[in-house]
Amino acid sequence: MNVMEARALLFSVIEGGHSFWGQEIGLLGPINVAEKLVNLGYEGVKFDRINSATRKLNVGQVLESIAIANAQFITPEHDHWPVGLKDLAAPPIGLVVKGKSEVLLHSSLAIVGTRNPTNYGVRVAGDFAAGFVDREWAIVSGGAYGIDGAAHKGALIAEGITIAVIATGVDVNYPAGHARLFAEIADSGAIVSEVVPGSHAIPARFLTRNRLIAAISKATLVVEAAFRSGSLRTARDAAELLRPVMAIPGPITSPTSEGCHRLIGERSAEVVTSIVDAVEFIATHR
Repeated sequence: MNVMEARALLFSVIEGGHSFWGQEIGLLGPINVAEKLVNLGYEGVKFDRINSATRKLNVGQVLESIAIANAQFITPEHDHWPVGLKDLAAPPIGLVVKGKSEVLLHSSLAIVGTRNPTNYGVRVAGDFAAGFVDREWAIVSGGAYGIDGAAHKGALIAEGITIAVIATGVDVNYPAGHARLFAEIADSGAIVSEVVPGSHAIPARFLTRNRLIAAISKATLVVEAAFRSGSLRTARDAAELLRPVMAIPGPITSPTSEGCHRLIGERSAEVVTSIVDAVEFIATHR
């Protein structure tokens, strides 16, 4: 078993962001962990599910399913592996990338926010995406409706690169209404997933993928977010990685800006009101 095959096996049976397996792979290496799994070296009830999945697995079929999805499987040994992922406590075992994997090496800004934005939020997300694209940055977001979609579209309209980090397989259009957008993203940028093709969305995967958005990007901008929001999780993940975090202020009466105001009030994010503000703030953290 080579490193690619070992990582493909582990990638298929282990959910992303699992601290125990992250430590095991870091300590023993992917080949040793994979062989130990194949030989049922992990005992106990808590390993029953993964042992069962491993016995049923055909690594060749996993790699073939990725190729059929017009994607590639990249690992930390790959030239295009995003260097920022090494800062994670539980880095991904591998990534499925549809599109151009080399764009993962670009300096990039994460733009995140609510799925139910105001017109103000949509405009700001698109404008900031275009502004950073003009400065030759890539835009990273989660492919969802709302602020995510506005950020991706802003980058594409400005003829720039955008990266969608999704919580499903790269062959699953989620949300379905973004099928055309995903095709456009893959054409010039990349769609990135931490699960095998065919995998559907479950709540936990949105939380674990948020850490990837934060780690791949050099900085994170929250445009609009509710008081309790997954976007705040992305911002906190970025802060834990010592990445610059910024937030756009909104009307004090707007529920969609409560999360941004919370970050600002807690001094977890810097207030920015222009692209120049954001560029200067990020520059001070280099």
